[in-house]
Amino acid sequence: MDEFIPDSIFEVRYYSTDNFVGSRVDGYLAPKVILTIEAVRALAAVADELSQQGLALKIFDGYRPQQAVNHFIRWVADGEDEKMKDKYYPEVDKKDLFSLGYIAKKSGHSRGSTVDLTLIDIDTGEELDMGSGFDYFGEISHHNTDMINEQQRQNRVILREVMEKYGFGAYSGEWWHYTLKKEPYPDTYYDFPVQ
Repeated sequence: MDEFIPDSIFEVRYYSTDNFVGSRVDGYLAPKVILTIEAVRALAAVADELSQQGLALKIFDGYRPQQAVNHFIRWVADGEDEKMKDKYYPEVDKKDLFSLGYIAKKSGHSRGSTVDLTLIDIDTGEELDMGSGFDYFGEISHHNTDMINEQQRQNRVILREVMEKYGFGAYSGEWWHYTLKKEPYPDTYYDFPVQ
């Protein structure tokens, strides 16, 4: 990814402890983002267009190995571990994260053409205000929420319109989550580590 989109910032939260689990997630052996070549080429076109508006991409996640998804499943089952609740899911019961669609037992990320991202100002490096942070599990993160102001809505629209223009589809429950519509491996869930 960094070869194709050099102006992007990579903040691989699942390699760090700043994520809803609160620890490095299984399968993330390096702070890298991997995507299929088809998704990378489409995302490079997105980045090129955004650069003309003084914007760039900050990318949180791409390909996610199944072992990481399995880590999430074990974490949900541990009802005692809620150390990151206040930051990532204050209004949601942890046990409901699957049924509400915030976490999946088989993730589209494992197919290699799904990406989690936001927009940054090229000059300042600051994230645009989207109304909620990445991986905030709550209604405010939904595309159709009425809990955000007009500027936050416009920032989301900028991201969504350019992503859709280059072939990505939005996930309704998470403003940061996009999947290449013509993904090359729609039925394959990979498990090699990110390294």
